[in-house]
Amino acid sequence: MTSASDMLLEPLAMPVAHPPADSAPARLVDLSQAPQELLAASVIRLSREHVPGFFYLGRRPYLPVWALQKQIHALRVADELPDTVLLLEHDPVYTLGKNSGDRHLLQNRPGDAEVVWTDRGGDITYHGPGQLVGYPIVKLSNRQAGVSRYLRDLERAIIAALDSYGVSAGQIQGLTGVWINGRKVAALGVRLARWTTLHGFAINVDVSMAYFDGIVPCGILEYGVENLSELLPKAPTPKELAQRLMTHITPMLDA
Repeated sequence: MTSASDMLLEPLAMPVAHPPADSAPARLVDLSQAPQELLAASVIRLSREHVPGFFYLGRRPYLPVWALQKQIHALRVADELPDTVLLLEHDPVYTLGKNSGDRHLLQNRPGDAEVVWTDRGGDITYHGPGQLVGYPIVKLSNRQAGVSRYLRDLERAIIAALDSYGVSAGQIQGLTGVWINGRKVAALGVRLARWTTLHGFAINVDVSMAYFDGIVPCGILEYGVENLSELLPKAPTPKELAQRLMTHITPMLDA
């Protein structure tokens, strides 16, 4: 197996896909104030009214949102909902992929972060306040695209959104994610079940780096992580970034 140190370190030169000037903007439905017990019903009902469906959920604990993903996934598989994207911040949580162990979860990690084993691909990552997390639930069979193409398309959408702020990001051959000068600013990890996706991406906007000191992010020792707040005079809020990003994700979606 090729190690990360053997791979190309410079971001791949990829075209930045900007939406057509005359394309209708998608609407971000704000459910940040919705009570947790009503959130699933609200998303499912509104998904049938807003195509494509983009929902900003505010700050939420991890497990209830994972359960919501599964509900939407089942309805998308059955063609009872269109492609739907959940955008939010999480309470502090470390998530581990289905094939990862806990060797990259360090003993000096902050004690207030939950630890959750998931069914997605990838190794360990951190989600928390100041980070935009996105869960696109997309039926790939309608697009005749595999999971690798889907991941590259997601990376390019994030790159295009960052480019709109004047931040130059790219891809690294053989590694998943979005990178700035060899540091990861966005992590991706997905699961494909019945040709429909779960899980997604996390973009570091203004997240506390102390939590990343408690892990080996994505199991990669060679590279660090980046924060948009370190690169911009005034970083967007996660909600502002969500608004910008959904314009670039919309072409990936089906009704």
